Order: sequence, then C-alpha cells, then structure tokens
Amino acid sequence: MSMSSCGGMKHEADLAGRLLSVMRQALGGDVVRVGSLAQLSGGASRETWAFDAVNRNGDRQRFILQRRRSLGSEAAGAEAGLGMATEAAILQAAESGGVPVAHLVACEDNAGALGAPFLVVERLEGETIPPRILRDDGYAAARGRLAEQYGEALGRIHGIAPDSVSGLKRHDPLEYWAEVLHRIGHPHPALELGLRWLRANDPRDLAQPEALLHGDFRNGNGIVGLEGLRAVIDWELAHLGDPMEDVGWFCIRAWRFGALPPVGGFGTYEQFLGGYERTTGRSVSMDVLRWWQVMESLRWAVVCINQGATHLSGHRRSLELAAVGRRACEAEFDMLLLLP
Repeated sequence: MSMSSCGGMKHEADLAGRLLSVMRQALGGDVVRVGSLAQLSGGASRETWAFDAVNRNGDRQRFILQRRRSLGSEAAGAEAGLGMATEAAILQAAESGGVPVAHLVACEDNAGALGAPFLVVERLEGETIPPRILRDDGYAAARGRLAEQYGEALGRIHGIAPDSVSGLKRHDPLEYWAEVLHRIGHPHPALELGLRWLRANDPRDLAQPEALLHGDFRNGNGIVGLEGLRAVIDWELAHLGDPMEDVGWFCIRAWRFGALPPVGGFGTYEQFLGGYERTTGRSVSMDVLRWWQVMESLRWAVVCINQGATHLSGHRRSLELAAVGRRACEAEFDMLLLLP
C-alpha cells in the first residue's frame, strides 16, 4: 500500500470520527457510526462527501457533507462562494417558501468541528449530470415537465423576502463583468461589441425591487428523478439583484448541452416562463429576456476566460480550468448570435 493511500485512509477515518460527533449533536445520541464515507466530485472552493449515519438498530440515513477547502485553493472573486451560515439560512428560507431543496441538518461557519466551515444536508437520490438527463430514455417523461417545474421553483426563489437572509452581496452584473474582463487584460473584440450593445439597449428598471437570486440556476444544478425536479442545489453564488438575471442565465445556450430545446435543452420558453409567471404573477418580456441572454452569455465567456487565465498564469494549474478556458469562444459565438 502506498504512503498516499495510507494518508488518504487516515484522513477519511479522522473525518468520519469528527462527523460522528456532528451527527450525534444534530440527530441525537442514537447515532453510533458514520459509514460509506466517499468523496464526490466538487467545485473549486468545496469538498463534497456522501456518507451514512447508522443508529443502534443498524438503520441508515443518507447525507451529503460540503466542506470549505483551504483558503489557498479557493477560487477568487466572483467564484468564491457564500459563507456556510448564509447558505444554510438560504436553504431554510427556500424550504419554507416551497422551493424543492435538500433538508439542512447541520452547519458550522468556523473551522471547529470538521477543520473547516461545513454544512450537512439530507441526500436525495436522482441525476444531476445534464447529458444523462437530456439523453437517457428513463428521463423522457421528466424532460416533458422539467422546464415548467424549474420555472415554478425559480418563481418561489424570487418570492423569498430579500431581507430574510443577511450577508448577501449585490452588484450591477453589466459593470461587474466588464470590470473583471478588463482586469484580465486580454483583448476580446466580440465581448467589447457585446458590452457596447448591452449599454446602448439596457432595458432594466432600476426602481424594481431586488430579489434573492440563486446565482447559478441552470440544468446541472438540480437533482432530477424519473418524475422530474426533486431539488435545487449549489446555492453558493446566491446574491441580491434583478430576478431576470436568473431567468436569462437559465436560458443561455451553454446550458442546453448540445440539445435543441431552448430552455435547458429540454423545454420551451412558454413552458419555463409559464411556470415562472404563474408562481410570481409577473410576466416576462421576450425583449428583456433577450437582453439578459446576451448579458449572461457574456458573463459565461468572462468566467471561462478568467478560469483559463488562472491556469495559464500558474496561480492554480488545473486541467479542468484549462478546459473551461477553451470554451470562451463558444460563449462569444452564442452572444454574437443573439445580437441584432
């Protein structure tokens, strides 16, 4: 057995022991063991683990742990997520508001119990990988419902009182992503054209009340079962802003994953906006949606460029960052297709 394997086993055993204390505090002393601990794929700023809490009778409950990575490996700027306590508060507010989410079980915003801030939620079965959702025959019935279900879920998210959760940031996305692009310092004439069009055709009503936004609402950030949407996940980019920001992000071509339907690769605008409008009582103008699709395509292009630059600079060498960086030209092309 290699030294790295021994180190990994020791790390998992230590984590399991710490988790046992956390779960006993959350669920009661009847929990006697943490089992089936396995690390899943995670984002730049978090580790994700699946595990079971086993009671004295041998009954198992399944959970997901998300734990903050060390500060040195976190993505900077817009890619850095919320504090765990803030995300926990959002999950509780979302569940109270009828949004399908995994139930929160435990949370800590310091490094005490598990060596880093963390949250634990119940584990829901289902699929999150978009190509499987879009192509597997088993999800055919779900695909017919998903656009409307996602629209309803987003409407409920935007119905959460913004002041019910503290610690949320706000920014003007147009100026924010323009600043990020210019800070990177690479010339991108297509994006400069997009910025010029966005500024000249800005339809936003600055007097409109802000909403709580998911921040990354798209195909891939939902757990899908054979009957449809089971939960909205990955809330770490939540913030305050114009609700059309979430709507536009969901509808860009990047999240269709090669499929033709314009909403998530599985639905129509009528299905998605119908669910949203019935939930919120607000109609969505297709002209306004188009502006936000341009804006969010530009945002995705800048995110890709930024991740590629992070790799190329040597700040954090990563094949994943390099691969995402190469997709910037796709996002630029998508944005140009939307311009008149």
